[in-house]
Amino acid sequence: MHRIKYAPYKDKVQSAEKASLLIKNHHILGVSGFTKAGDSKAVLPKVAERALHEELKVTVLSGASLGYDTDANLAKNGALQKRMPFQADATLRKSINNHEVLYVDQHLGQTADMLQKIDSFKIDVAIIEAVSITEDGYIVPTTSVGNSPIFVEKADKVIIEVNTSFPESLAGIHDIKLLKKQPHREIIPILNSDTRIGDSFIKVNPEKVAAIVYTEIPDSPAVISAPDEKTEAISKHILSFLEKEVDEGRLTESLLPLQAGIGKTANAILSGFTNSRFKNLTMYSEVLQDSTFDLIDSGKLLFASASSITVTQSCSDKIFNDFEKYKSKLLLRPQNISNAAEVISRLGVIGINTAIEFDIYGNVNSTHITGTKMMNGIGGSGDFARNGYLSIFACPSMSKEGRISHIVPMVSHTDHTEHDVDVLVTEQGLADIRGLAPVERARVIIKNCVHPDYREQLLQYFEEAYQLGGHTPHILKNAFSWHEEFKAHGTMKMETFANTTV
Repeated sequence: MHRIKYAPYKDKVQSAEKASLLIKNHHILGVSGFTKAGDSKAVLPKVAERALHEELKVTVLSGASLGYDTDANLAKNGALQKRMPFQADATLRKSINNHEVLYVDQHLGQTADMLQKIDSFKIDVAIIEAVSITEDGYIVPTTSVGNSPIFVEKADKVIIEVNTSFPESLAGIHDIKLLKKQPHREIIPILNSDTRIGDSFIKVNPEKVAAIVYTEIPDSPAVISAPDEKTEAISKHILSFLEKEVDEGRLTESLLPLQAGIGKTANAILSGFTNSRFKNLTMYSEVLQDSTFDLIDSGKLLFASASSITVTQSCSDKIFNDFEKYKSKLLLRPQNISNAAEVISRLGVIGINTAIEFDIYGNVNSTHITGTKMMNGIGGSGDFARNGYLSIFACPSMSKEGRISHIVPMVSHTDHTEHDVDVLVTEQGLADIRGLAPVERARVIIKNCVHPDYREQLLQYFEEAYQLGGHTPHILKNAFSWHEEFKAHGTMKMETFANTTV
C-alpha cells in the first residue's frame, strides 16, 4: 500500500473483477495506453470477459494501441461498439473491416481537442495505469501519458490501476499540462525538447476516483525485427540526404529534433544514426523505441521527449534495471502536446514516417490496403508531416515476392497529400521533391524510388498521361489499374503494357 500516499484511497482498493462492474452497457471509456505502453492490464480485460456472458458493448478511446490481447478479446467477445483513435491488432482489424466494430481513425494530436469541443462526448469511466499516487491523490503514470489527462478531466468516474512491476523512480519523467479549450488556449512554451512546462502527475478530483486496483503485469513487449537489407538501405539513403543538408549549410551535425514512427523500418532508420557523423541529437517524438536507448548509450542522443516508452523485453530489462541512468534524458508528455502543431513547427522537427504506398506525385497512403481495408491508422504521422521542418516517408519499393509495387500511379487512399511531403525513400533510392512541380516530381520518384521490375511500367503510364496534358497528368480509367490487376491476378506486374491513351 505504500505506493498510495493518499490515505482516503486505501479504502477503495478492490479486485479488477469488482472494479469492472462500474462499467455499464454503452459506456464510453477513456483508457490509458499508447503503443502497448501504460495500458490497462487488469480492468479492461475483465470487461472483455464480462461481454461473453452479458450484454455489454462499450466505446473505447485510448492514446494509441493497447498491449497483449486486450483489443483482440474486446473485439472477438463482442464488447466493442466503437474504437478510436488508433489500433494495431489483427483481430480488431478484421472486425473493423467486417463492419462489426466502428472505428474512428484520427490524428493522435487531435483527440483531446475533439473531447473539449464536443461537450456531449462524455467519458463515463477513465481507467488509468499509475506507478504511484501522490499525497494529494494525483496520478503518477507509468510508461505512457497519451490522452490520460483529458480522460481524467472529462470522466465521471476514474479507476486507477497501480502497477508495481515498474520502479517508483519513474516518477518525475512526466510533464503533464492540460491545455485550455479553444479559443482561449494558451501558448505552449516549449522551446527545446527538454523544456518542462507542467506537473509530474495527472491532477484528479479525489471524489471521482471510484476504485483502485493493484497489478504487477509489465507492458506487453514490443516485437521488432532486426534491420534487413532493405531497411538498412533506406536508413543509409536518409543519412546521406541529411549529410548533404549539413554540407550545404541547411542543417548542423546536431540536425533538428527527430521524430520517427514505430516498427521495423523506423527503428532501423534511427539505429543508423548510431554510426553516423551526427552528434548531440535530440528527439521530439511520440514513441521511444529500442533505438532511442541505443542512441543514448552511444552518446549520440542527448535528450528525448515523447508520449510513451515502447521497447522489447531485453531493452526493457536494461532500462528499468538501471533507470536512473536514463531518467534525466527523458520526458513523457500528453499526446496533444507531443504532437502539437505549434511545437513541432517551432522546434523544426524532422519527421520520419512509414507508408503503405505512395504515388508518382508524392501522395502517401499510410492506412488502407487497396484503398478499403484498414491496417492500423494514421497515428501521429500527419501531425508531423504537415508541421515539421522536413517530412520524410519511407517504405520498400515492392513486396510479396515482387507482386506488389509500393509506388503506384495513384494511391488508393490518401492520408498525406503531396503538399505535406518533402522526401520519399525506398531501398532503391531517395526523391527530394521539395520545390518541384508535379511532372518533375513524377520523373524523380520513378527514377529514384521505383524497383527496376516496375520502372518501365510506371514510366509508360506517366508518359502516356503526360501526352494528354494537365498540371497533374492522369489517365483516370487506369489510375487504379495496378490495384485492380493485383486483386484479379495476384500481382501488379502486367505482361504487356496495354495502350492506355484515350
